[in-house]
Amino acid sequence: MKEKKREIPYLLLLLVMPVLGLIYKVLNNNPRDAVTLSTDLDGLIPFLPVFILPYIFWYAFILGYLLYFWYKDTRVYVKTLAMIVIGELICFLVYFFFQTTVPRPQLTGDGIMIDLVAMIYSHDQPYNAFPSIHVLTTFAIILGNINIRKKHIFHRLFVPVMGSMIIVSTLFVKQHYILDMFGSIFLTAFIYGIVFEVFEFKYARKTETVYVKE
Repeated sequence: MKEKKREIPYLLLLLVMPVLGLIYKVLNNNPRDAVTLSTDLDGLIPFLPVFILPYIFWYAFILGYLLYFWYKDTRVYVKTLAMIVIGELICFLVYFFFQTTVPRPQLTGDGIMIDLVAMIYSHDQPYNAFPSIHVLTTFAIILGNINIRKKHIFHRLFVPVMGSMIIVSTLFVKQHYILDMFGSIFLTAFIYGIVFEVFEFKYARKTETVYVKE
């Protein structure tokens, strides 16, 4: 426990999250023509308001598991947060130079699910769609969780299952298109390879060199 107390300052890195959110908000507008990346397959995906629940749960999912990673393994926490920061900065560049939009369905009827969808629609303009930050950050947590050792079976199963629900929810609540989803997955996987695999390889080579000298 004393060791974790020494690592508390690493939690200050989370302050980057509201900064990223502010940048997102600034870019979430349409001062120019936005492109629609809809495919025929997107037209077959129904609007299912119930998926607003996992969509909104994303907020707790990301923050909760970043804290969990810090508690279990600070290195994984820092690397996962680095993946998110790098990924979002790349997304912001794309949003600035290649703005996309997702036309939203007309909301009819009443009920708490419709009300929640209306709330999200009112707070998030239909831009900044490709790549999806919702998907990018969720997939980053899924990949980061793979590197957590000795985790309870709950986290072993919950993260990929809930993460998948959050990812597909972006399609069912009509916040993103399929290309937005896959674009984020490929981008996150690429960053993961750099942040986790390349760094670990260099670290291992350095450790091996020190060992040989000794």
